[in-house]
Amino acid sequence: MATNNNTWYKDAVFYELNLRSFYDSNGDGIGDLPGLIDKFEYFIELGIDCIWLMPIYPSPLKDDGYDIADYLSIHPDLGTIEDFKLLLETAHGFGIKIITDLVVNHTSDQHAWFQAARRDPDSEYRDYYIWSDTDQRNLDARIIFLDVESSNWAWDEKAGQYYWHRFYSSQPDLNFENPAVQAEMLKTMEFWLELGIDGFRVDAVPYLFEEDGTDCENLPETHRFLKEMRRLVDEKYPNAVLLCEANQWPKELRAYFGDGDEFHMGFHFPLMPRIFMALESGEVTKIKEILALTPEIPENCQWCTFLRNHDELTLEMVTEEERHWMWERYAPEPRMRQNLGIRRRLAPLLDNNMQKIGLANSLLFTLPGSPIVYYGDEIGMGDNVWLEDRNGVRTPMQWSDELNGGFSTADPDDLYLPVVDSKEFPLELVNVAQQRREEDSLFHLMSRMIRVRKASYALSRGEFAWADTGGNERIAAYFRTHDQQRMLVVNNLSADPQKIKFDVDAEGGSAREIINGLEYPLEDGHLSLDLQPHEYLWLVLH
Repeated sequence: MATNNNTWYKDAVFYELNLRSFYDSNGDGIGDLPGLIDKFEYFIELGIDCIWLMPIYPSPLKDDGYDIADYLSIHPDLGTIEDFKLLLETAHGFGIKIITDLVVNHTSDQHAWFQAARRDPDSEYRDYYIWSDTDQRNLDARIIFLDVESSNWAWDEKAGQYYWHRFYSSQPDLNFENPAVQAEMLKTMEFWLELGIDGFRVDAVPYLFEEDGTDCENLPETHRFLKEMRRLVDEKYPNAVLLCEANQWPKELRAYFGDGDEFHMGFHFPLMPRIFMALESGEVTKIKEILALTPEIPENCQWCTFLRNHDELTLEMVTEEERHWMWERYAPEPRMRQNLGIRRRLAPLLDNNMQKIGLANSLLFTLPGSPIVYYGDEIGMGDNVWLEDRNGVRTPMQWSDELNGGFSTADPDDLYLPVVDSKEFPLELVNVAQQRREEDSLFHLMSRMIRVRKASYALSRGEFAWADTGGNERIAAYFRTHDQQRMLVVNNLSADPQKIKFDVDAEGGSAREIINGLEYPLEDGHLSLDLQPHEYLWLVLH
């Protein structure tokens, strides 16, 4: 139901994929653009409106492509610009949009700009980065990758100075005080938008500017440049979308929408871990608390909701006590933890319990915001915590029970990453072909949920209001209302049956559950339900 107007993103269901892990067309063990082009009927069957591609640029791959060595080309492992043009033509022919990652904060240390900057202090590129004779500046800025880095400064022998980096030391930060850097980033955006992409997921936006004596996050100068990015999009590419990655509290997140003149969308990072808290505790309290702290956003903006993605399940936006509680419940083994988070996929996090996975997705698809599905989670893929860094959640997509899960014809030893085939997640069951054959599979449940959501403007654009559960915090129930459509979504977070009665303020009639098609009678404006453990209902009120 994604509309053709320039707020299409409000109704869209997004799908994030790692191109290297999706489908290998030439047998070299690495997924590629031609491979992705081969799979568009799959996206139609699942119901996806927009694909978000992780970085596809040339890169030394020290951070899986988030260390960009050339903004205006494609990594040779993945294909060519011509392949990318064909991808866009194919996607748009199917009515599917494509957004790509844009890493604005930093480059790879292998980028030609940085190599020129470190060789010659008089080079025009020296001022593309942030240099210092001392590592004692900006000391109030937190170190993001605490498990790897001990400072935000790194010494460069060739340059004879320190350079600034908020992420890995192989990713020097760009100097946005330099107008030439700003111009380069706008030029990059224009290059890809002219090719026909539908927008960017913009990486690591809070850190673009620095100021000694501050935490070097969310500075006013950052917002001024983001407005320039948005102005470019509005003036030349009005149907394109900018999606903000800012792992911040709701109050700080709100600023990235501006007055509707910065980002169209922003990830609701604080909501995500609280969904998992609710699923584990069996109570809705934490979700209610964070939504109460979530400010209103401009009419032309939308939150982006997610359960999992390509990174660890981040626990930066929780208290210390909550973080340790989450680690105990969801990552009891040290190897399952990463930095301030958890390196696990959705199905392993929820003990491969299909009812709980369905419940988690019920929350994802019905709470305010546009949902993102992470590739493989729609078939309940497992993970591999023994792979380094975040690679355990970036393993090859499992298309069948054939060699390499149907991902590649290469020798298994030549794969980009090994396929997950374990006792808990056997490849013979966890693959697309098998789940397509089974009517009650997770894949079919997900495609039904997506179709229902896309047919219900109340779920994408509707007003949100908590329903009165008589103090029963085991039940997350809320109304979604748009024009004449009124829905009541009921989620039993508990592992126990629950009885509940709702005042739905309707005369007679019935409530129709739109995933399973069942009718529930209304009596004197009330709806009585007997909920099974972890049951969820999406009810249209007549």
